[in-house]
Amino acid sequence: MSAHAEHVNGELPHEPEKATLEGRNKVLGFWLFLGGEAVLFGTLFATFLALRHQNNEGPTAAELFSLPITAAATLILLVSSLTSVFAIQAMHRHNLEKLKLWLIVTVVLGLGFLGLEIYEFYEYVAHESFDMKTSAFSSSFYTLVGFHGAHVAFGVVWISLLIAQLFKKGLTVVTAPKVYVSAMYWHFIDVVWVFIFSVVYLLGKVG
Repeated sequence: MSAHAEHVNGELPHEPEKATLEGRNKVLGFWLFLGGEAVLFGTLFATFLALRHQNNEGPTAAELFSLPITAAATLILLVSSLTSVFAIQAMHRHNLEKLKLWLIVTVVLGLGFLGLEIYEFYEYVAHESFDMKTSAFSSSFYTLVGFHGAHVAFGVVWISLLIAQLFKKGLTVVTAPKVYVSAMYWHFIDVVWVFIFSVVYLLGKVG
């Protein structure tokens, strides 16, 4: 049977040593990548905290932020993290159909999060006159939150392409590490959002 075909009993094909080693190297390399991303987000957080009171007579965080919208976005993203866990569990059970299903649900939830974030930005720009040029606070806010949103969008595209690959090739020693790595990435951006919700929105409302 081809290495790119799913086993007839729903199990992974025999793992060639080279493919297994490549998969482990991908996971290790991705951990290093996430470390670099964590440093980058840490820098953006530090910049935001330094500039969050410099509103240049524009709206303050307490006046601007709507916690119900961001709380809904947070809930959606946290649920998507759970569905990605279900996808990994399905992969461990060699259940390709459930794996694809939970990845699709994860993508749909990611799109829902992005929809709320786009709506939030539209409300700020159209109704609050709060854009990138309003103040140092607005610039740091849009840079941090927008950068995270770009990561979510990238994750949605990545997982969507992975789903297409699973439909075409099934679950193999090539596609399985990609599923695992994509789940790591999705959990990372979920954790980053929890920090954004706490530091930017909750602290902004009370601070």
